[in-house]
Amino acid sequence: MKKYIDRGKKDTRSGFGEGLLLAGKADPRVVALTADLKGSLKMDAFAAEFPDRYYECGIAEANMIGVASGMAITGLIPFAGSFAEFVTGRVYDQVRMEVCYGKTNVKLASSHAGITLGEDGATHQTMEDIALMRALPDMVVLNPCDWTQTKNATIAAARYNGPVYLRFGRPKVADFMPDEPFEIGKAYVLNEGKDVSIIATGHMVWEALKAAEVLEAEGICADVIDVATIKPLDTATVIASAIKTGAVVVAEEHNMAGGLGELVAGVLATVSPKPIEYVNGKDTFGQSGTPSELLEAYGIDSTNIAEAARKVIDRK
Repeated sequence: MKKYIDRGKKDTRSGFGEGLLLAGKADPRVVALTADLKGSLKMDAFAAEFPDRYYECGIAEANMIGVASGMAITGLIPFAGSFAEFVTGRVYDQVRMEVCYGKTNVKLASSHAGITLGEDGATHQTMEDIALMRALPDMVVLNPCDWTQTKNATIAAARYNGPVYLRFGRPKVADFMPDEPFEIGKAYVLNEGKDVSIIATGHMVWEALKAAEVLEAEGICADVIDVATIKPLDTATVIASAIKTGAVVVAEEHNMAGGLGELVAGVLATVSPKPIEYVNGKDTFGQSGTPSELLEAYGIDSTNIAEAARKVIDRK
């Protein structure tokens, strides 16, 4: 199995902040807006470097989306940022009508996604955001896995012409991906195996790699695929892996409904159905706790991924 080295724990929201700064240096059309969360979204460096291109919209997310859409119409490239719960559910109508229906070049910077937001609890956590954004026509949905990939995904989002939902988080997680340009629409094969395909996204990618190491010690070789772009999905890579191994596990920090698991199952059902096991939040709200406590409590970690792999292999 290919070994990935954890270069140190970093929060993916800081990867976004670095990527935003680099995108701003590369293109003067990049602007940043936030709803009173500059520090939480790590926009500080961008605001300090480009004070005339940073806009504080206050706790008025719907208005922020309208402002960002107007800016995009003038030719700017706005990154509008808030917590995932507030930049999706709270302003869904504005995102639907002003961003997607209008096909404006707005980037939704969505921080503190999933349950690993931690102690803030269910009101600030979101396990439904991917489903909401996937449902919108023309919306690209990105869910990078570590600091480095989030940095590069942010730069790629700035270069892409159209609406983008960029999901990242608060906890410090392993930073292990190579520092290379991010390709929207590409699934990254991190390990080659023959027995089971582990398809993961976001924070679950590192958990999938840890699970693959455990399985390897048991003589089970796993494909590990990083789906950093959920929409458009790299169906060719997913299908090829599933056909090769004949068994699939999908791991995500999101509820079952509308998530990556249902998307993968739908794709395979039309081409080559395979037994699938899911590692996700099922049909629940979050609660308060540390990120590690919550991942364990909700069954979304490497231990559960490994167990799902054993189970699905038995179903071949």
